[in-house]
Amino acid sequence: MLEMASRQRRYGNRRRACGGREKLFKALMKFSFVPVLLAAATLAQAAQLSTDARSAIPHDVQQLVVIDYSAMQNSNAAMQLRDKVMPPELKQFETALLKSGLNDNNDVNTLAFVLFRSGTSSDSLDTVGIAQGQFDTQTILANFRKEKIKPTVLRSNHIYPMGRSGMVLCFVDPSTMVFGGNDAVKKALNARDGYAPSMLTNSPMMSAMRSVDSEDLWSILDSQGTQTMMRQVLGQAGSVTNYDTVKKRLQQSWYYMDFEHGVHFNLTILTGDTFTAATMSSLLTAAILVRKMSSSAAEKAALNDTTVTSSSGQLAINFAASDTEFMSLLQSPLFKDVVHN
Repeated sequence: MLEMASRQRRYGNRRRACGGREKLFKALMKFSFVPVLLAAATLAQAAQLSTDARSAIPHDVQQLVVIDYSAMQNSNAAMQLRDKVMPPELKQFETALLKSGLNDNNDVNTLAFVLFRSGTSSDSLDTVGIAQGQFDTQTILANFRKEKIKPTVLRSNHIYPMGRSGMVLCFVDPSTMVFGGNDAVKKALNARDGYAPSMLTNSPMMSAMRSVDSEDLWSILDSQGTQTMMRQVLGQAGSVTNYDTVKKRLQQSWYYMDFEHGVHFNLTILTGDTFTAATMSSLLTAAILVRKMSSSAAEKAALNDTTVTSSSGQLAINFAASDTEFMSLLQSPLFKDVVHN
């Protein structure tokens, strides 16, 4: 208890310097893109990450998704979308959090989920979650002691098992918690404590984050994440030679979404040259036309509301729909196909 009080004093100034409570993510729905895949409610604040949260993200980020959690509770559309697309693995994360003594409606303001490369192979990926809020750490730790849950210690970090979920959690300060698989959490703590590079030294991803982190919902992807995303989006159109020619030129991407007036989604892909951006624009336009040929009325309306443009080495994709149109789209085969890709 004395140690926790000491840590609270130690991080008090840092929390104030970060400007108060920042907003993160309730549920990572899929690491892929379609102009209806991720959603949030009308938000009062932008979803920005604190310094502590950023420093706990390992350097080799493939995708980071950030959403205001508390605001999702106020939107029926957002909650319906969340229920449809949250993978079973992340539902386990949510259940484990609740069983750890957290009140998700009051304690957790925001959540972030990070997909990062953790080994020499580019296919070796880990996922870690970061929760922020006003945690009653004394009560939570007292509950752990009551249940005779003992932590493992990594330097000054106390890592607690989350019930029988196989996951663990660690409070890096009273308002920031890292959770996930044991190995993934330790890698995040190594980055945060300076024993491994963090995202703070990843200039391209930090630059991409600055493009969107003032938005309500946002995500950033590196080159590999962008290539994977676009392959899923293009479907049959992505099998043509043109995509294989330009895919390695996809440098990174970022997107944001809001529900203030209907549903709005905006994705930007950085290609580095005009030719690649124009080629990708043509491929995406072709993919939309192919899908229209077998779409329902609701799906065609959504595809008609999707625009693709390119300029100065950047590809921009924008989607807009009314609340009613979006709710119809949630029930469509197009949405189901995308979610299961």
